Amino acid sequence: MSDAGVPLLRHGPPETVLPPEPDEIRAGLAAAAASDEPVAAMSAVCERRPVSLEAWASLGETLESTGAPPALAYAAFRTGYHRGLDRLRASGWRGSGYVRWKYPSNRGFLRALSGLQRVAGRIGETDEAERCALFLVQLDPDWPTPEAEREGGDS
Repeated sequence: MSDAGVPLLRHGPPETVLPPEPDEIRAGLAAAAASDEPVAAMSAVCERRPVSLEAWASLGETLESTGAPPALAYAAFRTGYHRGLDRLRASGWRGSGYVRWKYPSNRGFLRALSGLQRVAGRIGETDEAERCALFLVQLDPDWPTPEAEREGGDS
């Protein structure tokens, strides 16, 4: 396992920066968002690259915005969250330290976690919603950032 993604800071915990999503995934997500059937198109992107955190977060947000049953958005966000934990560990994260919004490649994971918090609260999973809220602030003490609020990652 490489420590390349976890630079040590002079003061405080280490910071993890995930590798960026491939250009083809970002292009696929942009096309899916403009599609007449965005849920099906986003789902297809998730199926093509199931490790894509951006894809799972985008699918969850699309499900939320189209009025789909909350359980479907919950499943997408939870998948993105768990895939994100896997990607963080592969990038050298050891279960603690910062994963900040200011790095665009971290945003898919943080959007999935924020979405999981929102939908967990909506379906009555208040303990999970509270754990997610705490985890977000532990990962990025500046949470929610103004950029996150604009991009739908607010909680």
